[in-house]
Amino acid sequence: MEMQAVTRTVRISPRKVSIVADVIRNMPAKAALNVLSLVKKRGASVLTDTLKSAIANALKSGKIEEEKLIISRIEVNEGPFLKRFHASTRGRTHPYKKRSSHVRIILEVKNGK
Repeated sequence: MEMQAVTRTVRISPRKVSIVADVIRNMPAKAALNVLSLVKKRGASVLTDTLKSAIANALKSGKIEEEKLIISRIEVNEGPFLKRFHASTRGRTHPYKKRSSHVRIILEVKNGK
């Protein structure tokens, strides 16, 4: 049984969020929350909120214990971006994109051994 949570249009580049997502991939949900509290990256707060939401969705949907939840997949996709321009010399401009990202965390119930 899979449970998920999605966070859309977060104003952080997907590349920066993916670095933190690689750290907690395939971890138990409770251990991932502990690791995210120690990571000093901006993407960690986004992943913490999304992971807490996924855990809450799982606990509300059925009689599932939090200790049995593991992160099966984390998807970090590119969201919409804002086109901006930086003023340069001689009346020129340099374009750049302010990127955003979509984050999806999918949890599964660990098989008991």
